[in-house]
Amino acid sequence: MAWNDNNKNPWGGNGQTPPELDDVIKDFKDKFSGIIGGGKPNEKGVQSITPSTGGMKYIFLVGILLWVLSGIYIIDPAEKGVVLRFGAFQEETSQGPHWHLPYPIETLSRINVEQIRTAQIGYRDAVSNRRGGNVSSESLMLTKDENMIDAKFAVQYKINDVQAYLFNVDNPNLTLRHVVESAIRQVVGKNTMDYILTEGRVDIADSIKEKSQELLDIYQAGLIITTVNMQDAQPPEQVQAAFSDAVKAREDKQRLINEAQTYANDILPKSRGKAARLLEEAKAYKSKVVSKSEGEASRFGQILAEYAKAPEVTRERLYRETMESVLANTSKVVVDSKANSMMYLPLDKLINSNNNTRVTIQGAQPQQVRSKGDSIRNVFRNREVR
Repeated sequence: MAWNDNNKNPWGGNGQTPPELDDVIKDFKDKFSGIIGGGKPNEKGVQSITPSTGGMKYIFLVGILLWVLSGIYIIDPAEKGVVLRFGAFQEETSQGPHWHLPYPIETLSRINVEQIRTAQIGYRDAVSNRRGGNVSSESLMLTKDENMIDAKFAVQYKINDVQAYLFNVDNPNLTLRHVVESAIRQVVGKNTMDYILTEGRVDIADSIKEKSQELLDIYQAGLIITTVNMQDAQPPEQVQAAFSDAVKAREDKQRLINEAQTYANDILPKSRGKAARLLEEAKAYKSKVVSKSEGEASRFGQILAEYAKAPEVTRERLYRETMESVLANTSKVVVDSKANSMMYLPLDKLINSNNNTRVTIQGAQPQQVRSKGDSIRNVFRNREVR
């Protein structure tokens, strides 16, 4: 039908107007009521709400569709999904969208396997309305040397097998707490108090982690321990003062040992160096004496050979050489009294020597200078006497 037709309009019929909105809504309600219930009024004029057979079929189909769609679920990357069919394990699903038979046939349990959980042994942190503090029943234990110690540990763990976590143990978290407590008492009971409080913290934590994991694997709890940290370890409060005194004494002992070690490290190298120097000097002296002795022996052998050839000549030569070496170191002058020769004294050299001596000993005591002059005059006098 054309819109420009003057005889008819698009709503049909000549002279008709568009239907009202209320009429359209009422007509739709009547049709929908006809689907889900009888639209005929009863004798009192009240419309019956009894659903019809066709309406029930549509409702049932829509309900079945919604029930089937309710089985769609999505697993996050950090989670694992466990599907149970009538309470029994059916399958384990990883991240991504999945579908299972809707409730009550199958149910879904989501387990976060990447979450790090913490178990506190010997203490509790204050959380919301719960008060924190020490738990003496967990922290007090006996060491190898029969001393009481108050130790607190923090254990971090996560789930590595969701099926074992859900079905093998009734309460996996409580089981882990009991296992760790048992391992702590076993390890602490095999070590002394001093070792636990000083250098043994890391070794004890590693041993507790190893033994606890072994027990959890035996129980198949589906848990893996990541770290065990010793938060605190100290004697009980009743003996804290005495233990502090013992610690101070131990520190003083260690300090004195360190000082003695420092002194030893300083003096020993010097002593070793001095001993080595003396040994080297002794070796050098030995070598010098041996070489000199060998040279003297060789020289004596050569002289002996010459003496055997010409005893008189050799004896005279040895005498002259000996007198020459002896008289060369003395200040005396030997003059032959029978010789008729004039003595020449080097007065200029003696005067210069005296002046040099005075400059050298300038600032010395006058008595020392006087003694020097007297000694020179004595030399001249002795020479004049001769």
